Amino acid sequence: MASTLTPLFMRTAVRSACRALRPTQTRAFSVAARKQSDTLMVHRNTPDNNPDIPFKFTESNEKIIAEVLKRYPPQYKKAAVMPLLDIGQRQHGFTSISVMNEVARILEMPPMRVYEVASFYTMYNRTPVGKFHVQACTTTPCQLGGCGSDVIVKAIKEHLGIKQGETTPDGLFTFIEVECLGACVNAPMVQINDDYYEDLTPETTKSLLTALKESVTDPSNKDKVPAPGPLSGRHTCENSKGLTNLTSEPWGTETTRSDL
Repeated sequence: MASTLTPLFMRTAVRSACRALRPTQTRAFSVAARKQSDTLMVHRNTPDNNPDIPFKFTESNEKIIAEVLKRYPPQYKKAAVMPLLDIGQRQHGFTSISVMNEVARILEMPPMRVYEVASFYTMYNRTPVGKFHVQACTTTPCQLGGCGSDVIVKAIKEHLGIKQGETTPDGLFTFIEVECLGACVNAPMVQINDDYYEDLTPETTKSLLTALKESVTDPSNKDKVPAPGPLSGRHTCENSKGLTNLTSEPWGTETTRSDL
């Protein structure tokens, strides 16, 4: 009996040893670059972002909040959490834990519910950003349109001397890569704060960044900052060769072919 079972025990032992010697294979859930604000879905106290730092809305913002809350029935005022977080971010510069706590107090909702919203939506910056928040679209239309977003990203990094997710030492610029911003027909483009700059080239991108910096160091240069929109000379998204269709009377019940 022992001699019959010995080969079975030996085979089992060999298989177990082989499995133990195999290298553990792991695969990352994502390899995409992560935005600085969502590297952690939890809060870590820092000298510039902790609950002990007081935050209150300004008097002017309190009036805006009062108008916003009028849009919601009293029992549903928690639905105003997103616009209030946006107002707080614009006032404070980023959505700190103190901003979230104040929004929770005003809306009479558990702070955790506010944290969930702020950590889910990427438009809320949970860490400080520069005066100019440069968001470069790197989705497929911008990669393929015009000169392509890859060269725009390269130009931004070279000109500012920072990588994705970093802020310049002077605190003026923070640069990140983002997904589609909805201006595909004017690709490649970037969003800086609330403004879209489109139809970019490496040269116009660097000129734009230079003009923005000079507008801060010398306020007299504010007029030199290009107007938002296409930087190629066109006004919106019209064809660069001019009108190519709808150049004649549209066909309808009153319009017939002249040869009929």
